[in-house]
Amino acid sequence: MTKFERYAVYWAPEAGSPLAEFGAAWLGWDADTSTDAPRLNIAGLPAPIEDLTASARRYGFHATLKPPFRLAEGMSRAGLESTLETLAAAPVFEAPALELRTDLGFAALRPCAPCPALDALAARCVTELDEFRAPPTEAELRHRRKAGLTDAQEAHLLRWGYPYVLDQFQFHVTLAGPLPPEDFAALAGALAPHLAAAIGAPWTLREICLFGDPGAGQPFHLLRRFPLKG
Repeated sequence: MTKFERYAVYWAPEAGSPLAEFGAAWLGWDADTSTDAPRLNIAGLPAPIEDLTASARRYGFHATLKPPFRLAEGMSRAGLESTLETLAAAPVFEAPALELRTDLGFAALRPCAPCPALDALAARCVTELDEFRAPPTEAELRHRRKAGLTDAQEAHLLRWGYPYVLDQFQFHVTLAGPLPPEDFAALAGALAPHLAAAIGAPWTLREICLFGDPGAGQPFHLLRRFPLKG
């Protein structure tokens, strides 16, 4: 596939890592190979794994750096990749250990402590790639506003096409949608042995990734990894 409706810049676990293997098996989709992946067999989940991951599967196992966008008129994927190569001339850095949390209102892996380097990298992706982003449609704006945005988030939506960027950015890898507290406790307990080898220690961010949205509700594909070179 060579044409995609939208593009996004994500962080994704390094190919072959325990976290990447967990993510593909949890979602049932391997964005690296653009193929379905065998699902994990996990006892004690609060709902069927297909239901828990229905929304997250669409986007692949990732943390958003530059949210999905349509290419602006006159822009190309080749130009986007060239600019990403330049942006990737940034230093590799260590990030705090990930932990399973619900502080954003859904189940996600989140850093256990602030990480200014992560925030700065995401800010660069948002601002330095913005010339490639087509403006959001009125329907897209209405959809975003359904969440009830703050003044700061509304300003970001109008300027950057997405409310949760820059000072509103929160690094996260979504696992499941909103859950009642008792269901989240069950999810956390069921996932603990499967995540033990994948999280819990500081990790090194060595690359950023370009993802593509094929449209029609199909899962995103990981198109290319860009190693950090600084």
